[in-house]
Amino acid sequence: MDKKITKLGLLTLLAVIICGVAQAAPVEVAIFAINDFHGNLEPPPGGINIADPAHPGKSFNIAAGGAERMATLLKRLKAGHKNSVFVAAGDLVGASPVLSNQFHDEPTVEALSRMGLEVSAVGNHEFDRGVAELLRLQRGGCHPGDDCRGRPPFKGARFHWLAASTMDRATGNSILPPYYVKRFSGIPVAFIGLTLRDTAGFVAPAGVAGVEFRDEAQTVNALVPVLKAKGVKAIVVLIHQGGNTSGGINDCAGFKGAIADLVAKFDKAVDLVVSGHTHQAYNCVIDGRHVTSAHRYGTLLTEIDLKLDRKTRDVASVTASNLVVDPALPPDPAITRLIESYRRRAGALNNRVIATLSAPLPAGTLTEESALGDIVADAMRAASDHAQIAFMNPGGIRVALPNAGPVTHGELFAVLPFGNQIVTFDLTGAQIVALLEQQWSDPQLIRIMRVSQGFSYAWDGRRPAGQHVIAGSAMLNGSPLRPDAVYRVAVPDFLAQGGDGMTLFTQGNNSVMSGSLLDALEAWLPSHAAADGKPQGRIKRVDTP
Repeated sequence: MDKKITKLGLLTLLAVIICGVAQAAPVEVAIFAINDFHGNLEPPPGGINIADPAHPGKSFNIAAGGAERMATLLKRLKAGHKNSVFVAAGDLVGASPVLSNQFHDEPTVEALSRMGLEVSAVGNHEFDRGVAELLRLQRGGCHPGDDCRGRPPFKGARFHWLAASTMDRATGNSILPPYYVKRFSGIPVAFIGLTLRDTAGFVAPAGVAGVEFRDEAQTVNALVPVLKAKGVKAIVVLIHQGGNTSGGINDCAGFKGAIADLVAKFDKAVDLVVSGHTHQAYNCVIDGRHVTSAHRYGTLLTEIDLKLDRKTRDVASVTASNLVVDPALPPDPAITRLIESYRRRAGALNNRVIATLSAPLPAGTLTEESALGDIVADAMRAASDHAQIAFMNPGGIRVALPNAGPVTHGELFAVLPFGNQIVTFDLTGAQIVALLEQQWSDPQLIRIMRVSQGFSYAWDGRRPAGQHVIAGSAMLNGSPLRPDAVYRVAVPDFLAQGGDGMTLFTQGNNSVMSGSLLDALEAWLPSHAAADGKPQGRIKRVDTP
């Protein structure tokens, strides 16, 4: 009898010990994150360059990405974790390839919903078509321009976009929820989502009228006590702002950028920051917090492992790794069926050949004239209401035409994916010169507009603000612009509304809408397809870049 009692006591004690160990063990949570997907349902051109471990200092390219293979990778990773969540840091849509864009990015929202995305910050590109369209993508309903093209009404996203710092001025509330809380084994984790404060400078002002983009750090810090009052100790920030690094996909070499300053301002209660916007891959620890970014276009997926302390209900540790969405992965059948359904609808239109190029047309950087930019500006002027000069914002030209030979509607759609309309109006010579100076209004983000044939000027990067354009160099058909003369100017509606900080365009008089910019390019390109692929020398920089 004594032996039985002793054995029973030992078993009871062992059970108590095992139970205690289980209760003391941290709760493990896997967070899978992407950013800047931009509707790349198919693997993006260019893939990603990866450091070659066998040859230090060298890299090799992987044709990574694609929603079909990302879905497979997610399933495999989730299978190894009891607790997981799929999140994003914005720019899921906008500036998308034609397959997603011509259906208003509904295919991308559907694909990510099917993959199990739960929550995302709102990026600046989510506002490309305005607040109303963002809310439609979230809530569902037909696009007002095509009544769903005979399809059932769009059901909306099954994930939550968050916009903590994007406020409706009329109500004082955020346009979308500021945060999302999910419980893992009873422990709540909050995800705060917000976009960069400068969003209004990246999108057409009319689309965000009545909206205020507030300071990111102040917004986060104001929410921390709100969350703590609800018993939330573990806090993750999903933010569409980022930095730059010279390192590999899991490095943080030479890191710099706006996100570093923001993280240093965040309340210490913030445990993890998932970032984006700069299209970089990095895995950093800044001010004691992990900060990650998964490149762009779905080429990478960040796996972040949290350990939550059961007693404090806070984050005990964080580890992270950027994983390549390998082209060797098998495609997910459900996502393949979804993409194929949209390919069938889009095929005939996208494959229509518009012109045959004699040479590739590079798009150039934000700060230089480009062959493709010259052609777009010329096409805009030709399609306008008697414009003498056309200006094109460089960020509106999203990709190059990289190959000689046939170019299709789908390829041109990828060049000009925003659906811009041409606006023609009057400006004086003095206003035009002042406009040119506005290209340097943000010294950290100089954006040199593309200009049409017949207009030219010179600039010097060494000169102080307000004096970059060489006096007297702004010429139209060989004659200097006269300050008091009136000139007819054509621009995309994005610039006409003051986009890219070019606010003086809003002072134009006698405005006329002149049709679609994409239609203008399609009409112009066939008779100008023999271009040699070189910029025409309309903009001259006199200092050494």
